[in-house]
Amino acid sequence: MAEQERRPRRGQGELEAQVLSALRAAEGPATAGWVQERLGGDLAYTTVVTILSRLLDKGAVTRERAGRSFAWTPSADEADLAARKMRKVLDGERDREAVLASFLTALPPGDEQVLRELLRQAEAEKDV
Repeated sequence: MAEQERRPRRGQGELEAQVLSALRAAEGPATAGWVQERLGGDLAYTTVVTILSRLLDKGAVTRERAGRSFAWTPSADEADLAARKMRKVLDGERDREAVLASFLTALPPGDEQVLRELLRQAEAEKDV
């Protein structure tokens, strides 16, 4: 029996990013079939629909009826998705202050400075 050539498995996050990238390339709402074709067709249609449904649950996409199917539109970019993941992790911890303190002390100096500036800007917007 000939051995089947195996493709390396992609992680869920990688697939979600690829699906979102394909949706962003669309000129409007896109069907799961369109996304599947855009990704080269190596993913099963049901896999694409599953990924889109997970992204819908995360608030990263919206959908509208298109005949018997749905047309999907991205509602979040990669930065927003990463921020949602970070908030989900933070929300799952008991000692938020300790987690935030640990996160802050582990940041490289450049990132720490960016975070401080963003906090200043957010505070200034509250005062307006």
